[in-house]
Amino acid sequence: MINSISHALVILGIFVRSVALDPSTGESPVPVTCAMRGLDLKKESAHVLCPPGCTEQQLSVYGDKIYAAVSSVCGAAIHRGVISKNGGKVTLRRLPGQQNYPSVFSNAVQSLTLSKWSSSFSVSKFKSRGLEVSGKPVSTQASPASGRRQKKTPEKSTGNKDCKADIAFIIDGSNNIGQRRFNLQKLFVTKVVQMLGIGTDGPHVGLVQASEQPKTEFFLKDFATSKDVSFAVKEISFKGGNSNIGKAIKHAAQSFFTTANGVRKGIPKVMVVFIDGWPSDNIEEAGIVAREFGINVFIVSVAPPAPEELGMVQDVAFIDKAVCRNNSFFSYTMQSWFGTTKYTKPLVQKLCSHENLLCSKTCYNSVNIAFLIDGSSSVGDLNFRIMLEFIMSIIRAFEVSDVGAKVGALQFTYDQRIEFGLNDFATKEEVMQALRNIRYMSGGTATGDAINFAVRNFFEPIKDGHNKNFLVIITDGQSYDDVRGPAAAAHRAGVTVFSVGVAWAPLEDIKDMASEPKNSHTFFTREFPGLEQIAPSITRGICRDYLDAQK
Repeated sequence: MINSISHALVILGIFVRSVALDPSTGESPVPVTCAMRGLDLKKESAHVLCPPGCTEQQLSVYGDKIYAAVSSVCGAAIHRGVISKNGGKVTLRRLPGQQNYPSVFSNAVQSLTLSKWSSSFSVSKFKSRGLEVSGKPVSTQASPASGRRQKKTPEKSTGNKDCKADIAFIIDGSNNIGQRRFNLQKLFVTKVVQMLGIGTDGPHVGLVQASEQPKTEFFLKDFATSKDVSFAVKEISFKGGNSNIGKAIKHAAQSFFTTANGVRKGIPKVMVVFIDGWPSDNIEEAGIVAREFGINVFIVSVAPPAPEELGMVQDVAFIDKAVCRNNSFFSYTMQSWFGTTKYTKPLVQKLCSHENLLCSKTCYNSVNIAFLIDGSSSVGDLNFRIMLEFIMSIIRAFEVSDVGAKVGALQFTYDQRIEFGLNDFATKEEVMQALRNIRYMSGGTATGDAINFAVRNFFEPIKDGHNKNFLVIITDGQSYDDVRGPAAAAHRAGVTVFSVGVAWAPLEDIKDMASEPKNSHTFFTREFPGLEQIAPSITRGICRDYLDAQK
């Protein structure tokens, strides 16, 4: 009965996958369309009946002997020589994912190359009785004598090193969006992927489709180039159903972002959620869960509800309650899926703006920074204020909070004075105000004693904390005491030292105080206004050292 129903549906041009996915329990193959792919197979093996005329259609086949799961089953069967262009019965067997699916011309079918896919299948002639001939994977290496093209070396890409992020796209696969706009959504995602620059040292991307139940289409670890990711997005099928965006966000937060699925240490975790219209479920709780997992949630709202539709929306403030921070940075609105090219670059810039990804544990919210400020007589009150502005320029990049980045300041001459400790202030605004209120001391210069004092009072009390410790020393002259010994002790204590010299500061002392490598932790300017140009390098250096420590 099932076979006759499915056969009738094929004749009508309709393919019901749920019928085709349960054929392994009986001897009779179930009719399928030419377009059925291996990834539609949910069991270890299946018997199917391919229709005639598949060679007249544009079917995608990837590999030789072992085929990527996105390949057409019937196309692969013709390529393998299991059936002819007139169709026939085929036995499928699901296999693990492979690398280097080769491009081979065989039986009038040209297969394509693919560097990697998460699952595979093999095809063999259908036998009415007994087990399949073999369950062992066949080698993908084509025989040189066969005259077929050998497999190509897969593309490798280091990616955009200025945009290190682990990104999950949550695409809308609900009835709200429909098949046509779903395809436009996939096109926009591929544009974003191309501009991101996927690579081993750049952003990594995975994707979850949201509908009645969330479905992970591929993980962060699955693809290492923008080309492969774009292809994987193109092959995604529309699910339909309710727009349970909250369920998809929670699924991704709890199950997607794991080390086993490709999450990297010290790299920001980002979730880009596309919503066509409004969600069917409540996404506030899901947003809380995502933030607890340190995930930066962006909401891309397309065709938001009109005023007359707001009565149908469960929570009109759903965007503000789901994003990482309700500060407009994490919300993005497009009026329709048409003409989306202009939105690509601004969105990519946001995703790559690490200093604004506040919900991840990154260098911007996982460091302790103490500033050692020269208050000696040679500095002068005006230049002292320039030094404070320099410090504020550095701090602006960091997210200061009671659970984030912490900042302390110490002014020194022959004596030392703690202006404020690492735990004294819980907001950036409080730190900035405290810096503005610092009074210039004036006196001699004992930098070595100041380093010892800073390590003892700033870093030793928090040596078991999770944040990485940094000390930034700014001085304009010769120290009257030894700096090499105290600096070495600070290095041994796990404190990374950036040394900034101005005017008459001896370059030898500046280098002795700095951490290794000296050239990236030592800075010098002839005049105090030159400090302004050094600030971005200090910020980048802190982030570089933080990321290196996470490896």
